[in-house]
Amino acid sequence: MNDQIHKIVTQVGGIILGKERQIRLALACLLARGHLLIEDLPGVGKTTLAHALAASLGLGFQRIQFTSDLLPADILGVSIYDRDSGGFKFHPGPIFAQVVLADEVNRATPKAQSALLEAMEEHQVTTEGETRRLPQPFFVIATQNPSHLVGTFPLPESQLDRFLMRIELGYPDNEAERALLQGQDRRDLLEELKPCMDVPTLSQLQHQATQVYTSGALLDYVQALVGFTRRCPDYVNGLSPRAALALLHAARAWALMDGRGHVVPEDVQAVLPGVVGHRLATTGEVTRANGVDVAGDLIRQVAIP
Repeated sequence: MNDQIHKIVTQVGGIILGKERQIRLALACLLARGHLLIEDLPGVGKTTLAHALAASLGLGFQRIQFTSDLLPADILGVSIYDRDSGGFKFHPGPIFAQVVLADEVNRATPKAQSALLEAMEEHQVTTEGETRRLPQPFFVIATQNPSHLVGTFPLPESQLDRFLMRIELGYPDNEAERALLQGQDRRDLLEELKPCMDVPTLSQLQHQATQVYTSGALLDYVQALVGFTRRCPDYVNGLSPRAALALLHAARAWALMDGRGHVVPEDVQAVLPGVVGHRLATTGEVTRANGVDVAGDLIRQVAIP
């Protein structure tokens, strides 16, 4: 199993150069049955990462380009009258895929954004009074531009909280950028990717992630981290119970990827920036906290039991 995980990280790393940690975090998010938000400037590889992950995992993929005129029906699907049958036939939207790329999700209006809420939380959609299950596994990768860019609608807290992790890719270092400039076109490389894993194996890994052992002392550490954010006056609101569960699930997946059957505090610290950054808003200017900075503060101020 670990060989397959390593192969996926290596293959995707051949497309997204110099970003092994972000690739591992994205894969851990999937193994934890969560959804991923990638926030960064245009052109750093957000969409390419989503394509590479879906191809390497052998999963069905659909892309939804979020724009200001996007309607919920464009995401969920619509019923169209069929003359042959004399009734309406439902035509599924792009949400009915195993990996859904919600590209530039914060360019759409809140009404269109809200169409993702039920799908992400319940793995089902309700349209025209009928509930329809989504395929399994179901993984939403959303990309968004920073909120200061023109033409964006900030995601509300209720929707941000549906994402288990938020990561940033950032600019590549000099060595990776030189290799990018000298190398083959990324679109051509994407077409050459072969699946490194099948769906049954992925489902088995997701189940194994839930079975990774967590000691009482480790749970004490998670509760101490969450409790500190609730008491600290630097944050508007502390982390919710859902955030605590997300932190635990992500740490289990990280431990599994490292080949361990138990979680250690370093696993929690490794996933902490991705889990808490989009859930905490700092007081004063009420701005979303930087994941790396807030995680560093928590690690320094909360002792390991």
